[in-house]
Amino acid sequence: MKIKSKKLSDTRIEITVTLEKTDLEPARAKAIERLAKEVKLEGFRKGKAPKNLAEKVLDKNMVAQETLDIAIRTTVPVAFKEVEKAPLVIPNVNVTKYVPEESAEYTATADILPEIKLGNYKNLKVKKQENKVTDKDIDDIINNIRKAYSEKKVAKKKAEIGDEVIIDFVGKKDNEPFKGGTAKDYHLELGSHNFIPGFEEGIVGHESGDKFNLPLTFPKNYHEKTLAGQKTVFEVLLKQVNTIEAPELNEEFAKKCGPFNTMSELRTDIEKNLRAQNEHRIMEKYKDDLVEALVKCSKISAPEILIDDQLRIIKLDIERNAASTGEKLEDYLKANNMSEDDWNKQARDVAEKRVKASLALQVLAQEIEMSVSEEEVLAKITELKDVYKKSPEALKNLKDPRVKTDIKNRMIIEKTLNRLVEINS
Repeated sequence: MKIKSKKLSDTRIEITVTLEKTDLEPARAKAIERLAKEVKLEGFRKGKAPKNLAEKVLDKNMVAQETLDIAIRTTVPVAFKEVEKAPLVIPNVNVTKYVPEESAEYTATADILPEIKLGNYKNLKVKKQENKVTDKDIDDIINNIRKAYSEKKVAKKKAEIGDEVIIDFVGKKDNEPFKGGTAKDYHLELGSHNFIPGFEEGIVGHESGDKFNLPLTFPKNYHEKTLAGQKTVFEVLLKQVNTIEAPELNEEFAKKCGPFNTMSELRTDIEKNLRAQNEHRIMEKYKDDLVEALVKCSKISAPEILIDDQLRIIKLDIERNAASTGEKLEDYLKANNMSEDDWNKQARDVAEKRVKASLALQVLAQEIEMSVSEEEVLAKITELKDVYKKSPEALKNLKDPRVKTDIKNRMIIEKTLNRLVEINS
């Protein structure tokens, strides 16, 4: 067997394999043995006739084709191993020459992992964000808690900013109701800015029982293209006005919020929680930035087959999220003011970045000789069993050796990423 390899790109290779008579003979013997099982000769049970007799009645073209098929299946893995390249998918084989019992030639083309040259991962010069918590951040949390403890009372007065109103409304464009512009018994806090400019302000000064129209123009940058910059009219019925009475910020309020005796204790606890939340967010951002910097300073090509796999995953995630709200991918694109071409380009960029990041971390894991013990893997599986104890299907999957391998690989990458943080901190 003679092998020649040709590099088509950083991520694709073509191998030419030439088989001689001695290479075809073992394949031909297996072909005859396989085909003979279907032969029935007089005096013998089906498949039990001697091979030399069965061979005489076998169709020569069938033997030749079966021989070639077996020869290719058995030599393709050997050929790729010989050139030290592992195909990412089943290679595409094209037979270029075949003389039965004498010789054969074929090409096998496949996507392969590229040769990756890591940059200086020990000095990526990425800055970690500072963990800041301002008085305003704490005040915002306290105000949200305060709203939760607020009391609403029906008021016979004209609506003001800060009041809650209960309304029915119908939005019309060109005298026709438009999608998403109608609601009944809608609770709206005036001043919340949940509606387009002018809507909440237009309710101010009206009282329960009032019916009125609000002529409004949607912002030019509104996410729904059919409404952006359009003139509309909202027909509104104000059904009820509620005043919102928020509790005083004192010791009594602090005690309602937890084991606190003073507002100072409450503020200290809120600050602590905010810092913890910030730290998690900042660290995740720091890790993303480190990987992005690692990819940028390294030489990495992303195989098309892996990019396509990531594209399918991204699309599936979006479709699942959309389906959970009764929508389709088309609705998602429309809501985000995107065409399908725009989405494909954006999603492809994301997919390519994911592939390159994954490849970079895999090579880094080898570089720093990162590993996980069998005990660590089993501990992780035990943890997952507890998480998925109410899902028989998930528990069944955890017994699959392939899932175990996947968990191990994910753990290695996670530890590699944590090590990258340590090296650059």
